[in-house]
Amino acid sequence: MHDNDTMLDLAQLRAVAGEATAALRVLANEDRLLLLCQLSQGEKSVGELEELLDLRQPTLSQQLGVLRTEGVVNTRRDGKRIYYSVADQKVLALLNTLYALYCRKE
Repeated sequence: MHDNDTMLDLAQLRAVAGEATAALRVLANEDRLLLLCQLSQGEKSVGELEELLDLRQPTLSQQLGVLRTEGVVNTRRDGKRIYYSVADQKVLALLNTLYALYCRKE
C-alpha cells in the first residue's frame, strides 16, 4: 500500500509541477510581468495599460493575447473598451511575492 501512496503523490506532484511551470513561463516575459503587475492593482483598460507601461499597441495586444490564452486574465467589455483583470489567484499570489522580494523599498 505504501508504494501506491508514493505513486499517487508523485503523480499529484507532477501535475502540480506542470501547473507551476506553466505559470512561471507566463511570468518569464518582461512585458507580461509588467502588465500583470499593473493588473494586480486592479482592473485596467487597454488604453490605461498602454499609457501606464508605454507599450506599443502591437506588443500590448500580443502579450494580452498570451495572458488570455493561458487563462491568467479575465476580460470585460464596456462599450468599445475592454478591461482586463487577473483571473488566476495563484498568479496573483506569485506577483505579490515578487513584489515583496524585488519592489519593496527598504
